[in-house]
Amino acid sequence: MKETLIRPETASDIDAIRAINVAAFTRHPRSRQTEHLIVDALRDEGALSVSLVAVRDDQCVGHIAFSEAAVGRMASEWYLLGPVGVLPEFQHQGIGSMLVLSGLEELRARQAAGCVLVGDPGFYQRFGFDVHPGLVHQGVPTEFVLGLSFGEKAPTGAIKAHRAFEIQPEKS
Repeated sequence: MKETLIRPETASDIDAIRAINVAAFTRHPRSRQTEHLIVDALRDEGALSVSLVAVRDDQCVGHIAFSEAAVGRMASEWYLLGPVGVLPEFQHQGIGSMLVLSGLEELRARQAAGCVLVGDPGFYQRFGFDVHPGLVHQGVPTEFVLGLSFGEKAPTGAIKAHRAFEIQPEKS
């Protein structure tokens, strides 16, 4: 198996990150094809707290983003994971998992309170994410709203993500 390096994004990675997010979500059943726009907007507004790329053979093949989020009355030190994408030809090789683990390690090093996301519990529960009573995200069924606390306080309340997540799809 070829080696995959996980590292922070650099300015030279921006086009590759955009291409990864477009390709990774093109056929995703619940995507509005805004993931690349969200990452660009977070970056442009200085709200992209953690942005990591997966590199194999000098090619960026995966990306993960984390941004600050308010969770109920807990308005600081919580982060939202997303989007995370891997080029289709590199999926199912553990790259997404490597990105998630590296990102969570970075959040812990920053002494974050925890992380929340909207996603597939079948994928994210292996990292410790779970459904928490009272944790909600407007318009999303509760079984897809997951949280991971790094301390004793479980995430509860409404998730308030950066306004970049409200971005509308590009017109064709």
